[in-house]
Amino acid sequence: MTFRRFLPAATMLLGLVLLAGCETVKENTTCPTIPALRGEVRPKPPVMEEEQIWQPGHWEWTGTNYLWRDGRWIKREGRSNLWQFGNWVRDRTVGPCRWEPAHWVN
Repeated sequence: MTFRRFLPAATMLLGLVLLAGCETVKENTTCPTIPALRGEVRPKPPVMEEEQIWQPGHWEWTGTNYLWRDGRWIKREGRSNLWQFGNWVRDRTVGPCRWEPAHWVN
């Protein structure tokens, strides 16, 4: 009867001893913060036969930090008028972030 009396306490103690060596790993759920856009002056478009469109200055992710790319006039070449700045996206609610570079939206 003495053994039955201490069985729950002994089981709990054994469980605590076994779990003492366990470590929980918390998944990083935050994405790096994108710096604020820099102010830029849009110069007049160059005089060319091809239609030009302004590509705004934007941040690019290099894998370790951000690099600023100045805005510039580029050939339109079928691009839409909608520019999407680079941003972090997550395919799952909890999971790693993925950098989606700045691009023209079709």
